[in-house]
Amino acid sequence: MAAAGAGAGGRAGQLKSSGLRHGWTTGACATAATKAAYTALLTGEFPDPVTITLPKGQQPAFALAAEELTGPGTGGPTGSGAGPVSAMAGVVKDAGDDPDVTHGALIRATVRAGEPGAGVVFRAGPGVGTVTKAGLPLPVGEPAINPVPRQMIRDAVAEVAAAHGGSGDVVVEVSVDHGEEIARSTWNPRLGILGGLSILGTTGIVVPYSCSAWIDSIRRGVDVARAAGRTHVAGCTGSTSEKVAVAVHGLPEDALLDMGDFAGAVLKYLKRHPVPRLTIAGGFAKLSKLAHGHLDLHSARSQVDKGYLAELARRGGADEALAEAVAAANTGLEAVQLCRAAGVPLGDLVAEAARATALDVLRGSPVAVDVICIDRAGTIVGRAEPFGP
Repeated sequence: MAAAGAGAGGRAGQLKSSGLRHGWTTGACATAATKAAYTALLTGEFPDPVTITLPKGQQPAFALAAEELTGPGTGGPTGSGAGPVSAMAGVVKDAGDDPDVTHGALIRATVRAGEPGAGVVFRAGPGVGTVTKAGLPLPVGEPAINPVPRQMIRDAVAEVAAAHGGSGDVVVEVSVDHGEEIARSTWNPRLGILGGLSILGTTGIVVPYSCSAWIDSIRRGVDVARAAGRTHVAGCTGSTSEKVAVAVHGLPEDALLDMGDFAGAVLKYLKRHPVPRLTIAGGFAKLSKLAHGHLDLHSARSQVDKGYLAELARRGGADEALAEAVAAANTGLEAVQLCRAAGVPLGDLVAEAARATALDVLRGSPVAVDVICIDRAGTIVGRAEPFGP
């Protein structure tokens, strides 16, 4: 097999070979807006463009689309006796070549001084939702600003405070113009996130999955791994599951396939171009769809079937009360948490069923499969050991 492109493996290599343009998450945009606003609160001047540091070290710059200082003497820095009371900055989200419903949305952050010692306090402004149901990675009542964006914002606030003598004790209100309307096109209302959108992202970068070119890039990733002589590859649904696969199996970058939602693309190509061992790693909810026989894991084309999870839980020893609780769970994450608390191995059962689906697609091809299910924090909640020819 030709070894062309063998040096361009993993997620970065796939994106490069796809020819698609990446974009920025709502979390990255909110972080940039917060950094610009807090800088203006302390100095009276907005940095434009504003540069932030993403979790993997990239440092993109964002142009400001909106800025405003409010309060007495807004022309001077805080502490001068005439500083602003609050500062607002806005960034327009660019999703690149991904057909993201939030592409073009204006993400705003308004920053004001908080109580001494309080650190960063988050508020949901207009267009940002509030969590109203359990089973999400945030407590009920919290603004729907996910954990990684929160940490990115905290880091940006700390950076600005250190540079300009601030305390870092601030209230950050994130809002999205027309966010409540946009959210009707998402699963947020069904998940109990009411009033608007979620501020999301684990890497700060939007990777354009929903395109035939990305499926082509998966095939290219398999080709690169085979050309490099790899005997074990991992198809991962995202960056968190990729980190887990590397930690568990010690795989090099060119053995990592950014599968995203396209489990079928990975399996069908490996059936024709086999590698001896495939690890499938992903979030519990997505892999529960694979367990149920879905090969496209995108939320627009397949959903978590809690009735199916309840049936698996029964097979694992759940009593009827627990099975009914699983069927009524708000999310797949809540379902697996309920079962773990009761000692029912729902995660393992989903992993085993996902492995069975994969082996059925691969039938006749010499590929053994194992599966790793994780929660949003990257904790392994289910495993299926290698099985196959």
